[in-house]
Amino acid sequence: MKYKNIFLAMVCSISAATPALADKLDDVIDAGVLRCGVVLDFPPIGYRDANNEPAGFDVEYCKDLAAALEVDAEIIPVTFSERLPLIVANRGDVVFGGTSDTLERAKTVGFSIPYAIYYAQAVVNSDSGVESFEDIRGKRVAASLGSVPEQEWLKIAEEWDEEDLYQSYQSENEVFLAVAQGKADVGLTTNTAVKPVVAQYDSVIAGPRMPWTTDYTSVAAPRKDVTWLNYLNLFVTHQVRSGRYQELWDKYVGGEAPELRIPGVHY
Repeated sequence: MKYKNIFLAMVCSISAATPALADKLDDVIDAGVLRCGVVLDFPPIGYRDANNEPAGFDVEYCKDLAAALEVDAEIIPVTFSERLPLIVANRGDVVFGGTSDTLERAKTVGFSIPYAIYYAQAVVNSDSGVESFEDIRGKRVAASLGSVPEQEWLKIAEEWDEEDLYQSYQSENEVFLAVAQGKADVGLTTNTAVKPVVAQYDSVIAGPRMPWTTDYTSVAAPRKDVTWLNYLNLFVTHQVRSGRYQELWDKYVGGEAPELRIPGVHY
């Protein structure tokens, strides 16, 4: 009994001397605001509506997460290249921005389980003559700086010895404008963006699908905050289970929402 009392006293002493450590989940709830980095030149996933207000699939996801936490949602516009620095510098709590969960990026930020799936597709100038992937040889290609399409295309450009024909831009809007104006023959984006871009520019048409793998995108958050990442994982599963994922996909993209599970992998 004597030793038990001594042990309990030691535990109480240590507990009193060690301050409680809040995590990101507590921080967000205590602040009453969820800060979401969202790429707003990635329609229909993220864009500005006719009133210049943030809209799109990712914006809705941010608002849904804020509602689940019973806090306000703050949308922070970011470019593709600004997504990870936003988290690292703690200027945002999460990023909904078509962020592929690459192993290299995971050294810098943490990722939830996938919440959306895309594949890469080209938009092309109507005078470019590009109909198939092989038609891109010898053409001027553009993509957004820091994006997976850029990284994957540069591998192909090196193989074809055509790095000099590639041009990066700070945003996808700049990529689409370059294609529309004939400054680039091909712009690389995702399948979800093709329809609104083609509708916006008379000189831009849908191009071929790119040969690299399907793009699984996740919510980006601080790498070391396991509690926060666990909450984000649960949020994603609830979006699917409640039917909200399908509802928003149908609203902004159309059709059946892609299956988020990889065959043989359990999330």
